[in-house]
Formats: sequence, C-alpha cells, structure tokens
Amino acid sequence: MASDSEAEKTAQKEREKKKLLCLAPIAKPLAGKKLCKRTFKLVRRAAENKCLKRGVKEVVKSIRRGNKGICVIAGNISPIDVITHVPILCEEADIPYIYVPSKEDLANAGKTKKPTCCVLVQTQPTKGELGQEEGDKLKGEYDSVASDISEVANSMF
Repeated sequence: MASDSEAEKTAQKEREKKKLLCLAPIAKPLAGKKLCKRTFKLVRRAAENKCLKRGVKEVVKSIRRGNKGICVIAGNISPIDVITHVPILCEEADIPYIYVPSKEDLANAGKTKKPTCCVLVQTQPTKGELGQEEGDKLKGEYDSVASDISEVANSMF
C-alpha cells in the first residue's frame, strides 16, 4: 500500500497531466514548471502592489494605451477565440508574453476568486507610487522573469 505522501504525489501528477491535456493548441510559448512558479510569484507580488491588470478587456485597453509590462495568458481557455488577439497585440507593442497551463492558478496568483484569462504585470501602479524597497523587489523579479520569457520565446522562433 502506498503512503500518504506517495498518494499525494501521484494525485498531483494526475492533476498536472489533466491541465496539460486541456491546453489550447496556440498556447506557445508555454512556461515550464520553474518559469511558471517564478511567473506566479511575480504576479502575486504585482497584485499586492496594485501593479496588475486582470482580464482580457482591461489588458487590451492597457496595451492600446501604450502601457508596458509582461502579459501572462492562461492556456486552458475555452473558447480560445476569447484570447487569440492578445498575443498579436503584445507582439505589436513589444510586450513579452507567456502562456501558463491553468487559468485557476493564474487567478490564485492574482489574488482573485474568478478564473482569469490573462494579466498584465506592470512595474508601476496606475495610481500612486510604490515604496523604494517594494519597487526594487518588483523591478528585480520583473527583469528576471522578462529575460527568461524572451529566452523561451527566442528558442521557439
């Protein structure tokens, strides 16, 4: 009989397989496990500092206004037509973007209860200013994740 920790690990692997099976065919570049974890950490920090735009409507509006950031898109959106225009907008505006496997995990990282299709991580809040220490931490994580995303994207194309 398997121990509890082995059963938990098996259940976790099954959940990850299900997430990957639900991915849309256009979900490329897809973040690996390590990059996914770091991206969610960045999204969480941005949400705490109010530097996050959530949802397709808000993200598109922000990109069209010329705001810069990192766009994180969920790969298991159905119907996929909801987000097909977002990567094109990001490429036109020179905004790095990455897909993550689950909209639920993206919502948890963004501190919302509803599943989220995409978020735009910015380094500055739309209103007010960040403290020096928080701003430096966010900028450091942002730069690190942005360079990793561009590496993944460049290896694909």
